[in-house]
Amino acid sequence: MDYRYLKAFLLTAEHASFSKAAEILGIAQSAVSRQVKLLEESVGQELFIRSSKKVILTDKGRSFLMALQRFDQTSSDIFQKEDSRPIHIGILHGLLKNWFVPRIQKYYKKSNRSLSINVGDKASLKKGLEEGRYDIIFSTDEIQTDLISSLKLFDEKLVLISKDEVNRKKLNEYRWIVYGSEDNLYQISRKQGQSIIKVSDIHVIVELVRLGIGIAVVPDHLLRKNDHIKVYELPNLPQSQIFMTTLNFKSMPWHIKEIAEIIH
Repeated sequence: MDYRYLKAFLLTAEHASFSKAAEILGIAQSAVSRQVKLLEESVGQELFIRSSKKVILTDKGRSFLMALQRFDQTSSDIFQKEDSRPIHIGILHGLLKNWFVPRIQKYYKKSNRSLSINVGDKASLKKGLEEGRYDIIFSTDEIQTDLISSLKLFDEKLVLISKDEVNRKKLNEYRWIVYGSEDNLYQISRKQGQSIIKVSDIHVIVELVRLGIGIAVVPDHLLRKNDHIKVYELPNLPQSQIFMTTLNFKSMPWHIKEIAEIIH
């Protein structure tokens, strides 16, 4: 089937007139007649019985018209009505509880749209966005490609925390509590800690430090005043940055723009 000529057929069938179809399309009547003929040739069926004064749909033509009208209405519904599907959000674990939850509260003062929020690491969040599983991700990765772009939201201050006083020149003598192999403790100490606990939950890391089990480097927004732990500034450690990342829409869909405006 040659889909280029469907509009000519649809208008001709709805108005039973080549001339009316031509008027609506803004082209010559002969051009409409020619398009319909080419459509008939492409499907190998007559869709109209023609006379000098009018056209009549064949049985195939009538069935085809009904199918096209349903398709036309469905297409209009898809592109014209407000999309009500949930917004799919991917986010780093450390950002969710302390930073994002208050923004969810702010969001629901203006909207009632459903949210689907999933926690992941940086690699899985990027992959999920590329594969269409997320509308927005929040991560420490800045991504600028032909398909994806990131917007910086804020700088994340990293601090060293411990239950008791720490000799910062001998960090390797303390038990380390880290998030992964790229944890910032590896950057601030020349020697690796003799004992290491690897935990994928950043809030559990803070709790273990609070219990005196070891030391850790975490974003300061995870800490509370009643944690009763020692906090050390890390001026020589490059500060982490938090980015909001989406696909490169020429015109951002409203359901994404709605939450992006609240976040930013």
